[in-house]
Formats: sequence, C-alpha cells, structure tokens
Amino acid sequence: MRYKELIDKMTLEEKAGLTSGLDFWHTKPVERLGIPSMLLSDGPHGLRKQERQSDHLGLNKSVPATCYPTAVSLANSWDADMIERLGRALGLEAASEGISVLLGPGCNIKRNPLCGRNFEYFSEDPFLSGKAAAALIRGVQSNGISACVKHFAANSQELRRMSNDSVVDERTLREIYLPSFETAVKEGGVKCVMTSYNRLNGEYTNENTHLLQDILYGEWGYDGMVVTDWGGNNDRVKALIAGDNLEMPYSGGQTDGYIAQAVRDGVISEELLDERIDKILDMVFETRKAFDYKHYDKAEHHRLAAKFAEETAVLLKNNGILPLRSANSVAVIGDFAKTPRYQGAGSSLVNSTKVDNALDALKAQGLKVLGFETGFDRSGKSSTRLCAKACELAMRAETVLLFLGLDEGSEAEGIDRENMRLPENQLSLLNALAAVNKKIVVVLSCGGAVEMPWQDKAAAVVHGFLGGQAGATAMARLLSGKANFSGKLSETVPLRYEDMPSAPYFPGREKTAEYREGLYVGYRYFDTAQKPVLYPFGHGLSYTSFEYSELKIDGDTVSFAVKNTGSTAGAEVAQLYVAPKTNGAFRPAQELKGFVRLELEPGEKKRGEIKLNDRSFAIWSTEHNDWVVEAGRYDILIGASSRDIRLRGTVTKDGVTENPYADKLFEPYYTADIKSVSDASFEALLQRPVPPHNWDRNAAFEFNDCVSQGEYLKGGLGRTIYNAVRLIRAALMLCGKKTAANNFMYIMDVPYRNIARMTDFLNDEQVYALLKVVNREKGGWKAFAAATKEKKAQGK
Repeated sequence: MRYKELIDKMTLEEKAGLTSGLDFWHTKPVERLGIPSMLLSDGPHGLRKQERQSDHLGLNKSVPATCYPTAVSLANSWDADMIERLGRALGLEAASEGISVLLGPGCNIKRNPLCGRNFEYFSEDPFLSGKAAAALIRGVQSNGISACVKHFAANSQELRRMSNDSVVDERTLREIYLPSFETAVKEGGVKCVMTSYNRLNGEYTNENTHLLQDILYGEWGYDGMVVTDWGGNNDRVKALIAGDNLEMPYSGGQTDGYIAQAVRDGVISEELLDERIDKILDMVFETRKAFDYKHYDKAEHHRLAAKFAEETAVLLKNNGILPLRSANSVAVIGDFAKTPRYQGAGSSLVNSTKVDNALDALKAQGLKVLGFETGFDRSGKSSTRLCAKACELAMRAETVLLFLGLDEGSEAEGIDRENMRLPENQLSLLNALAAVNKKIVVVLSCGGAVEMPWQDKAAAVVHGFLGGQAGATAMARLLSGKANFSGKLSETVPLRYEDMPSAPYFPGREKTAEYREGLYVGYRYFDTAQKPVLYPFGHGLSYTSFEYSELKIDGDTVSFAVKNTGSTAGAEVAQLYVAPKTNGAFRPAQELKGFVRLELEPGEKKRGEIKLNDRSFAIWSTEHNDWVVEAGRYDILIGASSRDIRLRGTVTKDGVTENPYADKLFEPYYTADIKSVSDASFEALLQRPVPPHNWDRNAAFEFNDCVSQGEYLKGGLGRTIYNAVRLIRAALMLCGKKTAANNFMYIMDVPYRNIARMTDFLNDEQVYALLKVVNREKGGWKAFAAATKEKKAQGK
C-alpha cells in the first residue's frame, strides 16, 4: 500500500467514512491528517460540474463547458487519434475546474437501438467501442486527472435499471459485453471504473465477486479505484468485499456505520478496508497535482469541437445532389435547423459555452438561403399551418434542406425509446414537401438509428447524430463541400425495428433481462442470418471514391493499398473482419478485428497496416475458462463496410478441435435463428436454469423493489405512491413537458432503498418500516413512527 503510514493514523470511523461521499459530488476529507476532499463530476462529452444545487438528472444548471460530440458520434469517426485529442481538451477543462474524476466514457454495447442512453455509448461492436473508449481515456488522463469508464457491466436498458437482472451466458459476456471495458483497462490505462446499477446473473454488479475480483482485478490486472453509480449501492459490506472502493453519493453516514461494525464483528478485516481506502487516497493525492496550472480558451475549444464534429456525421445516401452549389437557392426547413438537437439529456447534459445553429452556419458558408420555416412542432403536435408555410417556401427553392430528428425528451437517461420511428408530424411534412419539390436533403439529429421507410422521398440522407455545440457549423461545411464526409456507421440501421435480434427480448420488463440472442448483436446477427438491412455496419459515403488492392498477409500483419480515385480529398476507413471457417463452435459469420483511417489526396495511394493477435481469432471457452483458438481456416476480409468487402485472404491456425456445442439444443445459435430461443436452448447456453422473469404478485415488497411494482398492488400506500407518480407523469406528457415527465419515469423505477441512499430524508430503518406499511402489515405505521423517533434522537 502506498499510504499505509497515513492510514495507520486514522480511526476506524474515519476509514469507513472515506468509502462514501461527503455530498453529491465530493468525497469526505480528513482534515486533521491533511486528506482533502475530491471532486467527481459528469460527463462523458462535456463537464457537468454543479456548483450549487446538485442532482443526477441534469435538472440544475452546471458551469459553462464545451459540449463535444457525444460517444455515438465519436465512434462514427473510427479515428482514435481524433478521439484522443478530444479527450485531451475535455480533460483540460476538467482539470481547470478542479475535477479529479471525470465520469466517462460509457462503453456499454448497443444491444438494442431503443436503449435511451445509447447516445452515451460508442457502438454495437466491442472492438470499436473499446478502441474509442481507450483513446478518450488516454486523452483525458494526459492532464493528470482520472477518467471513469462506465457502466460495468451488461447495462443495456434504462427500464428498471436499478433492480433488473441481466441474464447473460458467460461466453456472450466475455465476447460481447466485457471486451470494451478490458480494452479501456489494458490500452486506456483507466484509473477508475464505475459499476452499473443492474444485477448481473443474480448479483448487483458492485457486489459481484466474479465480475470484480475474478475478472477486473484478477484476469485484467486492474490497479485502480471502483466507484458505484450514484445510488447504486445495495449491501455496502458485500460490495467492499467484492472490490468496490467508494459509494456515491452521501447516504447519511449509515452505510459507513455498517462497514465499521462489520470490522468490529470480524466480517471483514481492517486490513481489507485499508486496501480499499488506499486506492481512494491514491486518487485524491495524485489528481490534485493537475489543478495548479490548468486553464483553457473557450473559443479555441469551440473551434476544436467543430473540427471534431466534421469526422462524425455519416452520409448515408446521395444521388449527386450533395455537395450543395452556392448558386442554387436553398429552403431550410425544420425546427432543428434553428434550435439544434446536439446532445442527450440526463446526467450528461452540458451547459454549453456557445451553440451554433445550422441556419446561421449555412449562410456563413455562402449558401443562397432563400428562407426558413419551422415546418413542424417539435413536441410532435400536428400543424397544417406550419406544414403549408414550409411547402410554400419549398416550391420557390431549387433544393430543400430538411432537418428532422428526435427531440430532447425522446432519448434520455432513465427511459428507453418506444420505437425507432420519427414523429408522425415530421413524416407528414416530408410527404407534403416531396409532392412539391423532389430535391430534398434530409439531415437527421438524434442519438441512434431510426427507421427510414421514407428515404426514397429524399435525394440525400445525412445522419448528423448528436454533434455537440459546434455540430451545426461542421454540418454546414460538409453540406457545402468545404469539408468531406468520412464518418462510417458504428451501428447497423435495420429496415425495421422488428428485425433486430434482441427485439423479442427487449426490454426486460420485470425481474430479468434475458440476453437470449447471445453473441448475435447488430451486424453479427444480420451478416450470419443473411438478413437484409437498410444500411450496414461500417457504411458511409464520401464525395470521392476509393479503390482497394494489393492485399498482403505476413504472419499476423495484414497490409493493403487504398487509392483515392476521385477528384476530391477524402478519408477512408478500411475495416478488417475475420470470418471463421472452422466448423466447430457456433460463431458469427464475421467479426471486426481491426481498422485503419487513411487520409488521401486525389490520385494518392497509401498502404494501410493492421496487426492481429491470438485474440483476433479466439473464442471464450467455458470448459477451459480461457480464450482458445479453434484449429482451421479463417478468411481475412478487408472492406468499406461489413457488407462491402473489397479484398479477401486466408490464414490457417492451429488450436483446439473439440466442440462443446454438438447438442441439438444449440442449433438456433448455429443458424442465428434466435428470435424465439426456447427455455431449454437458453438454459443449455447459460449452463443453469433460467431464473424467473416475472415478479411474484403475491410476495411482500422488499428493500430493492421499485415504485413501479405498485401497479400490481390492490391498494394501500404502495399503490397510492405508484398512482400519484404515474398521474403526474401523464399530466406532464399531456402538457408537452416530456423532459419533466421523464424525471418521473426515473422515480417510477427507483428502488425503495434509494429513498435512504440518495437522500437524507429517511434512513434504512425508516424505509424498512415504510415497507411494512406498503405491505399492509399490522403495526406498520407504529414501526415507522418509532424509526423516525430513533432517527431524531440520534440527530440524523
């Protein structure tokens, strides 16, 4: 231990106190020993440092900061160098504000496009997600502070995220949901890991010894700090044993008492507690060295944000209408053109230093903007007046730039999207405009994929995702041809939501979320099942063209040439997929194992080089409890997307030959026919019985049960609380206050324990007594009154 001498001077109570927060964002100091408080702060694409009233949902304003492109956008760049530069800028801002730990990036896998927090995550692919996360971490931590990778692990939905149990087989966990975190640890050198709210295979992640001790600290050799998500603590003593260092936020000091008592009772040793707080002290003292000399130029960081955003937008379709010609008149239509949607909502909400809008940015690029019309009501209400005015403008213009997307309340922490469709009023507007002008360019602003049955009505489609505060300037430069598109999709765009492999199982609505689709996430499913998609993983157009040639495989080094065959400078992201032909274990048809971004002038040719290793060919073996390579042939595929393969080669590998999946129960996983996996097949994959999915309607409410479970009560306080929250949310939705309504959805899915753990209003004993009232037990109110009296007597 680095700080043993200092720790030995601390009392047991001081040691226990260090393992939880002082308030919402700070750790506790020990002033008599010179141990200062440490500040942790959101967020993954911009600071959310709250100086006054603190909250977890972005309700109260934070200090002004640069809002950079969100993770969903950054991954589309496939540019680790750019992402690292962005991380350096983000980390500089954090250090200048005295922040020790910046809570990001998030690198959960996009199992399903409806997850409300997907805008904070990089990709459906663990290799791409891990490389992007590691780059951002290196950049942030180059400033002497710590990044914090989250949410560890298998946190793929917002619905009931604080109590839901992710049921995942070990192989899928290892191959899909953990590798991005492993890369963040091993290549990013991340100093802090945040556990997720959910259970994983029956245990809360911050109490999960397999996840923390066996894998994170054991196999990966992690040497940093582990922190709970805010309010994500269930059993503080069990969490400490598993490897958790810090509970956030402040929980009234009660859980500190649990730890101190556990030491006195011999449940945990004081030496173990010392080891846990040694990591906290290391973070406190090491990060403070970064604060003295840091400052940044807000105007320069805004300029950087615009430059970064140029690499993140994806040109999905273009019949030649783009780039726009300065002599042609343009009608700018759509509310998002004037009031941009450029970031998500919830704990990542940034109070931006400046926000560009597309209307002004297009004019600044010298385009002939004929006029602007809102076209639709942002809240989704139908308006024939707005539509008619937009059509009148469109009839007078040569080209229509139509800005569509999802509003701020549609994608946010605490809720999942209801569907993949754009609002009906926006689609009605598009149909009306298409009747009067065929030259329509649709520009999308949203945090993920959407269904596009309407794309035939557009001459070009651009997905801007969430490009940050300067995203509009970047978009204007791209549309006008001042910059070239180079973004490639980091997630598949299906023809319709029902095609998604996890659609039958998402979200897990009651006790569990069953990952029955196994390995088949995103393109792994579509390419194995040979299902058509609208736009494949890795797709993205340019204003120029590229030619691939001269593939060479030398051991584990793969190289090839890419030539710019067009007349415009551009960048191409060449992708390497490994396609196993081993006839052993079931596997996806192909998997991304490398990529390289090459910037090329017209006529220029460069060689790209990608290094492979044993993991590039390996699968996780539950029999060996290790990664193994199967003996046989592997095709090496180089392409512009997962469905646009330009070069092919072959390698042969020695390895294992046994097949543990010969039983017919595994047949759905060989054919990727995973939309209706039987209990027997899923149990064979899990190697254990499938746990019950539904709540027991007759069971008593417990400490970790949610407010929303009150729906199944026939009366009493629990049903009253549920009804009150539901009615307030419904009223807010009717008033068009979607963001406020979402906050009540957050309350709906909060476990009763968090009344104590995230407020100082009640303590654990009062919550347990309150549950007696909810369960309509005799003497419930009397027990609650006694617990309240005891709390007052203790002065807590």
